[in-house]
Amino acid sequence: MPATLSPAFQRLSWANLMAQAAEQLSLAAAPLLAVLLLKAGPGEVGLLASVQSLPFLLLAIPLGLLADRSSRRMLMAVSEILRALALLLLVAALLADQLSIGLLAGVGFLAAVGTVAFSVAAPSLVPALVPSDALTRANGRLELARSLAFAGGPALAGALIGWTGATSAFVLSAMLSVAAVFFLWQIAEPVRAVTVRRHPLLELREGAALVWRHRLLRPIALTSVFWNLGWFMLQASYVPYAIRVLGLSASGVGLSLALYGVGMVMGALAAPRIVGWLSAGHAIVLGPAFSLVAALVMAATLLVPQGLLAALSFWLFGFGPIIWVITSTTLRQTVTPLRMLGRVGSINMVVSSGARPLGAALGGLIGSQWGEAAALSAVVACFLVQLLIILASPVRTLQRLPESVGN
Repeated sequence: MPATLSPAFQRLSWANLMAQAAEQLSLAAAPLLAVLLLKAGPGEVGLLASVQSLPFLLLAIPLGLLADRSSRRMLMAVSEILRALALLLLVAALLADQLSIGLLAGVGFLAAVGTVAFSVAAPSLVPALVPSDALTRANGRLELARSLAFAGGPALAGALIGWTGATSAFVLSAMLSVAAVFFLWQIAEPVRAVTVRRHPLLELREGAALVWRHRLLRPIALTSVFWNLGWFMLQASYVPYAIRVLGLSASGVGLSLALYGVGMVMGALAAPRIVGWLSAGHAIVLGPAFSLVAALVMAATLLVPQGLLAALSFWLFGFGPIIWVITSTTLRQTVTPLRMLGRVGSINMVVSSGARPLGAALGGLIGSQWGEAAALSAVVACFLVQLLIILASPVRTLQRLPESVGN
């Protein structure tokens, strides 16, 4: 009989769904708004994307420290209030005909703060709300919400802007953030043991040392680095490759990319059953293995230039890695002291986020200098390395998750 997920976790799950939907809706609406209303080109849209990603690099560690020192529920609630206020400011600018790229970028930055806060605080709070044998199921519930938002957010943003105008998308996003605050406010967060306050740099060094020295956490972090390198190399080169070589139209490119979100949803739904079938180590390895297969399928389009193969590749990239996110998060929660979960989660976020701009730059450079075949070969190499790292680690041999280390 599976362990029951507590009412407090159910409220966190609903808050997570609202917050993830608010993020994806506003994230998809901003570039559409820039192009349709401000006639923005690739440079301006690239600037928007860069500014929206900055909080992951600049604020993940400070927010992770804060999550370990204060109420995680309150941190998420305040960040969602900040997101809602930023979106309402954008709505006011739209109504006053004062919209600009700078304002869109600023709002995107503030909105992303909410995403970072939720990403470090929610996984840190989960072990306090559910028993250890329900962690995988609880993490799967949170990732399913993220997958649904990822799959549906862009389509909903486009539909709202096309049918009712730009304002409605951001009003709805703000309302979703307010709904997230409503659910968060009803969570009775368990009281944590009082710890001695030390200098933030000492606490950060303690978290970084745990990630680097731990025999299970280090390969998880290194695998994430090479996964993100390969993924963003592919992201940088796929659209021009799909149009020039595969002959896809804009709608065809969009459809192939949408299969990534579909794969995420299906993977999140299948994860509990798959985890029940396999040992803990094999379940964790499944995501990196799927990723290498997906990269090889994409490389196969060099020989068989078919959009269906590209779509299958993105489905595989969605299905397998979402199982990795669920299982690796659960492992991290069990081997990390509860008092350090915010720091350890934020360090993993910064490490993986730091690989993203590097991967995008490398993908663009290799593709422009040596062509699509070289770029896709580099993508395959990155995904091969990430699989070899996790296969060579003690993670692969885990029969079951370790006992939780507690505080």
